[in-house]
Amino acid sequence: MEEEECIKCGYKEADSKKFGLSFCSVCCQFAPNTPEELDEYIKEKIDGNSLKPLRKYSMTRGQQQKSGMIKKAQQGSAMSRAPFGYTLENKQLIPAQNFKEIEEIFEQFLEQDMTLNKLAEKHNLSVNGLKKILSNFTYIGKVKFNNQIFEGTHQPIISSILFNKVQDKLDKIKKN
Repeated sequence: MEEEECIKCGYKEADSKKFGLSFCSVCCQFAPNTPEELDEYIKEKIDGNSLKPLRKYSMTRGQQQKSGMIKKAQQGSAMSRAPFGYTLENKQLIPAQNFKEIEEIFEQFLEQDMTLNKLAEKHNLSVNGLKKILSNFTYIGKVKFNNQIFEGTHQPIISSILFNKVQDKLDKIKKN
């Protein structure tokens, strides 16, 4: 995903648009609402660095939290509680004693006659809980947050090949 640059100040993470032009949140807030006035506004360039305090202090608490969580995900850290098959020790995901059951679940799901219902019953899970396990990127050493996937710092439990085969079967099930 390519970052857009604010047309007014040059800030690299432009996240707003007005009349098809990219602006950072601060410049967009002050941008006029008519194309003519907007042209004049853009001509008055400003240094993006001088707006740092405004960016920092204009963020809502929710925006600050999300920004922090994105940074944490980019660093490969766990984003929430430990998923089935892992335990959390010193803020780090570690395979739990039952981690082999995850590999069993993935392998059994690929068996010809295995359905989601049968597998969920066999492992005492709900079908939705099973689907969450089967589509969780954590098991291949990744962190998914904000619809982006980052390299995790934890040990994977299954191979990417096994994970991808399961995703293919899940996709086929969804299409039927």
